[in-house]
Amino acid sequence: MRKMLAAVSRVLSGASQKSASRVLVASKCDLHRLEEGPPVTTVLTREDGLKYYRMMQTVRRMELKADQLYKQKIIRGFCHLCDGQEACCVGLEAGINPTDHLITAYRAQGFTFTRGLSVREILAELTGRKGGCAKGKGGSMHMCAKNFYGGNGIVGAQVPLGAGIALACKYNGKDEVCLTLYGDGAANQGQIFEAYNMAALWKLPCIFICENNRYGMGTSVERAAASTDYYKRGDFIPGLRVDGMDILCVREATRFAAVYCRCGKGPILMELQTYRYHRHSMSDPGVSYRTREEIQEVRSKSDPIMLLKDRMVNSNLASVEELKEIDVEVRKEIEDAAQFATADPEPPLEELGYHIYSSDPPFEVRGANQWIKFKSVS
Repeated sequence: MRKMLAAVSRVLSGASQKSASRVLVASKCDLHRLEEGPPVTTVLTREDGLKYYRMMQTVRRMELKADQLYKQKIIRGFCHLCDGQEACCVGLEAGINPTDHLITAYRAQGFTFTRGLSVREILAELTGRKGGCAKGKGGSMHMCAKNFYGGNGIVGAQVPLGAGIALACKYNGKDEVCLTLYGDGAANQGQIFEAYNMAALWKLPCIFICENNRYGMGTSVERAAASTDYYKRGDFIPGLRVDGMDILCVREATRFAAVYCRCGKGPILMELQTYRYHRHSMSDPGVSYRTREEIQEVRSKSDPIMLLKDRMVNSNLASVEELKEIDVEVRKEIEDAAQFATADPEPPLEELGYHIYSSDPPFEVRGANQWIKFKSVS
């Protein structure tokens, strides 16, 4: 009887271990003007891990599909892909509330997805179709969603807008924050420092986030900036530098920064050290300023999806087979979305003037000359 109970106990113990849903992991970052930072350990549940894995794989596969559609000349114009930086968009979203706000530059597809839009709407927008999130009229640079303000094409110009969104949060007395993102290439813009100053003066709930992927277009950060400590650039604003390839580091730093802002302490600055696998844009050759060996080294050592996968498998939170099933499901979702994005019709010419204002009576818009008129409908 005792032997049987011992055997049952071992079986139950093994089952409990396999269904373990929590694991402690390290979360480290560098600090500026902060006595303490995010916790050095955090908890990853099985549910969250599978969710993050699926989201990052979806962003990765969506960007690779966009690359394919661009090379087939189905996507035209500008297109900036974010594969390699998935831990940034997924980790930031995991650290805030859906009611919080986010604004970024033109490498926006990942954030558009994590803010709640479907892959269908995103790919259809890239292909200029009516079913796109901006009805096919915004393209890659002007995607928006609820509490997501794009997608902005002017380098650095979204940063003062983000400070304005944070001002609205404070003015309306809402317990909300605004994540204001820009790249290392925009970090030397004067308007960014003006936004820092106003945000600090008015103690705005703004998290300024520099996605440092090491290259502004084709120029390395060392050649472009006298100081590459972007998290210290706020001077009088506290800052932290985070491993942007580790989703849990990003999540915990974002939670910490959000709490800091919600307490009325004013803005905070985050630098996410990350890396993009694709070139700056689809028109950039991508290998004139960095080697293929450099890209491969980052892929093999720091890939955000690989890091999360290894962590989950080694902690018995998921099996390799289980994660492969997610991969298959994601690929099917992307293929279905791509078929929709290529079959959906383009918006008709008469809708060219639609959606100029959100709630306004219809009015006429002049076309290319004074004899051409379009009706604007909200």
